Amino acid sequence: QLVESGGGLVESGGSRRLSCTSGDLTLGYYSVAWFRQTPKREPEWVSCISSNDDSTNYVDSAKGRFTISKDTAKNTVYLEMNSLKPEDTGVYYCAAELSSYYCSPDVRTLLHEFAYRGQGIQLTVSP
Repeated sequence: QLVESGGGLVESGGSRRLSCTSGDLTLGYYSVAWFRQTPKREPEWVSCISSNDDSTNYVDSAKGRFTISKDTAKNTVYLEMNSLKPEDTGVYYCAAELSSYYCSPDVRTLLHEFAYRGQGIQLTVSP
């Protein structure tokens, strides 16, 4: 139901835009989050955009470098990533839920709490 794209290999300091789209969910009605998972670790919440007012939140390591946005005409949520670092490497998942709770400023959600999740896409940042 959610499909990520835009991953691949990028050099440190470079940029990459990840996309999350759906064929059957109208993402404009959903809070959408991005998670990153590295080997032997649980998925880490990275960013989200709220369903009710498109407010956004970021993990501290992403602030000032990543931008999440929503294009309702294309039914796509983007994660624009700049000044990439090797520690940004991982499998990136997008996830969606109807409630704005899933993108509240003081709430850090877990990937498995979202009813709708993509398959993930690999992003590798080389040193």
